[in-house]
Amino acid sequence: MLKARTAAPPRVVKRRRGWESPWVGFAFVAPFMLGLTVLFLGPVLAVPVLSLLNWVLPDAPTWAGFSNYARLARDPEVLRSTWITALFVAGLVPLNIGLALGLALLLNVKARGVGLFRTLLFSPVVVPLVAWALVWRFVLQPDFGLVNNLLGRIGISGPNWLFEFPWALVAVIVSMVIEHVGLNMLIFLAALQGVPREVHEAAVIDGASRGQVFWKVTLPMISPTVFLTLVVTIIGALKAFAPIYVLTGGSDSASVLMVQMFKNGFKYFDFGYASGIAWVLFVVMLLLTVGQWQMRKRWVHYES
Repeated sequence: MLKARTAAPPRVVKRRRGWESPWVGFAFVAPFMLGLTVLFLGPVLAVPVLSLLNWVLPDAPTWAGFSNYARLARDPEVLRSTWITALFVAGLVPLNIGLALGLALLLNVKARGVGLFRTLLFSPVVVPLVAWALVWRFVLQPDFGLVNNLLGRIGISGPNWLFEFPWALVAVIVSMVIEHVGLNMLIFLAALQGVPREVHEAAVIDGASRGQVFWKVTLPMISPTVFLTLVVTIIGALKAFAPIYVLTGGSDSASVLMVQMFKNGFKYFDFGYASGIAWVLFVVMLLLTVGQWQMRKRWVHYES
């Protein structure tokens, strides 16, 4: 005979009350989710739609199709801004990455006073962008600025650093590299300190020179960090706006695409055209990031 199955005792479900209730958690994250939806996701989804409208205040928006994109392709100001943006990224990214990596290699030693140098190099990172740009604006003033005064003492007439091409672009690149190089230096320093010392010692015992140790051992082992820093720095350079606008006042000599978008959107109130510039810039960033992600297999260590 089969034994009669005994009925399992009823499962008691305890209802969570008070701070353990999931509704309390939802209440805490609701303000952030609301802000994220209204201030980030909403505008991101609205931009491609707005780019298809002809909307210049105070007129009502009308359907324009792809005419804003056709206008972008033949607008000389946008084409010039595209060229200036390419020069800006090509100048800022290698200088920032190379200088940060060099400083990290120099400061990756155990010596007295190294912590002070690390702090000094990182301190510009915590300065607000606008305050940093205002200081540089006074320093680079063509008439009474510190740089031109020092150049005048040795008989050199300094250029107009803020409004003359290409000096305005050079001034923007140098000021932004000095401000942000400390952060990348700190990231590289953490990666260098994660490389096992035994690997270096084995390479030296095998007869490798210091240059070979760096290029064949150190750099491949920190290549994931270099890849991450490169992607983030390129994106940051493409969407840089505040320091450039504050430093040069939006002059044509350093009018990158972000400045051009701001002028069209909030100076000429041509929201449809400004949205077209923003959408093109977003697609360029996306394609560059995807391209770098695909190329990582060729030079990033630990990737296959």
